[in-house]
Amino acid sequence: MSDRPVAYLLKGWPRLSELFIASEIWRLEQLGVDINLYVLKPRDEEVGHPIVDQLRTVPQYLPATTPLTDTPLARWLRHNVRPFAGALRRMTLRHPIGMGRAASAAFAQSVRARRGWRLKRIYAKEFLQAVELVDRLHSTPEVRHIHAHFAHGTTTVAWLACKIAGHTFSFTGHAKDIYQPGLNPAGLLARKMRAATFVTTCTGANGEHLRAIEPTARIHTVEHGLNAEFCRLLTGAAAVAAPPTFRVVSVGRHVRKKGFDTLIRAAALLRDGGRSVDVHIIGEAGEATDDLHRLIAELGIGDRVSVSGAMSQADLLREYRSSSAFALACRILDDGDRDGIPNVLVEALAAGLPAVSTRISGIPELIIDGETGLLVEPDQPVVLAAALERLIDDTSLRTRLADEGRRRVDVMFDGDTLARRLASLFDTVER
Repeated sequence: MSDRPVAYLLKGWPRLSELFIASEIWRLEQLGVDINLYVLKPRDEEVGHPIVDQLRTVPQYLPATTPLTDTPLARWLRHNVRPFAGALRRMTLRHPIGMGRAASAAFAQSVRARRGWRLKRIYAKEFLQAVELVDRLHSTPEVRHIHAHFAHGTTTVAWLACKIAGHTFSFTGHAKDIYQPGLNPAGLLARKMRAATFVTTCTGANGEHLRAIEPTARIHTVEHGLNAEFCRLLTGAAAVAAPPTFRVVSVGRHVRKKGFDTLIRAAALLRDGGRSVDVHIIGEAGEATDDLHRLIAELGIGDRVSVSGAMSQADLLREYRSSSAFALACRILDDGDRDGIPNVLVEALAAGLPAVSTRISGIPELIIDGETGLLVEPDQPVVLAAALERLIDDTSLRTRLADEGRRRVDVMFDGDTLARRLASLFDTVER
């Protein structure tokens, strides 16, 4: 494995919704890859998790900045440039040509992405963060490669940093960061893809999308491995008795792309058809939380559908094991936002649940309809209700789908195998 350290660049750390990144770093460390972790935003979540606690790397947080929204750039710079002043001075002395190159690239992008005569100001902030990152990397001169997660802000900072110091970089694209043009306007994503040593993404569908944007880019599909802590919990998990009522669990942040409203409407249809079904929606509160509670009240289904907050991996496994089926009615939003292959869908199959989800993005790469789960079209509560009714009525189908789904996870989402694949990509980098 690689004998040279890699700088990982993240927007926030640690984040409950991004524990798959912590698991990836942990597995790379187990393979002997030395990870240096840099974070753009100050710690904003108190996430306690065994994998985070076991990492050898200690995160370095870049200086905090105030929001740019509705703030003139000159005023924003007056309030924010001071923490970056030392790095700006040192990097101008050490890398004068690189600083000019990065500043020119940031300014050119702000012009390309302008609205009318108003320049896109975010690139001024990302230039400062790139300067700070390179300054910190000078204390570890053996680090010559940066890997960023998510294809917009963090990757832009990595791209600019490499223009300054001549390092190489790679990045992982996930979901909305590669599908929403506004996050990488005016051809920025293609420019970063051409400059990157390689690009990884978590689904084959994402890979096809990225190749359409930039056919010359070096793109590799590396799925998110099943969370290492979840794997450990599965090994020692005790069997749980089947619930007396058919129980459907769904997990995810309370946002529109998860389609929880479709699931709630399907549950109401099942109730109206005389079916006894309980639905439990679990996840971090988000933009859709209040709407979900209103919909449950409007449909008068509060005795059948519950919504709760995020849970630990151990508690989540207990929820999977005490349920009859998993459902996630994902949709593609008008602005292009979507899931890739939701990590919770992989977890549910690994835990032995038959699953129902939708034919979008990378989900059909995991769920083969009628073999490893059931697939329906998004935004179709009647069809979703019918699929759940099939599972209610057919015990042998539930068992077969659960067995085949678990086997597919074992093959596709072995975290150790996927970490070795990523480590081998780092080995190919000339540094």
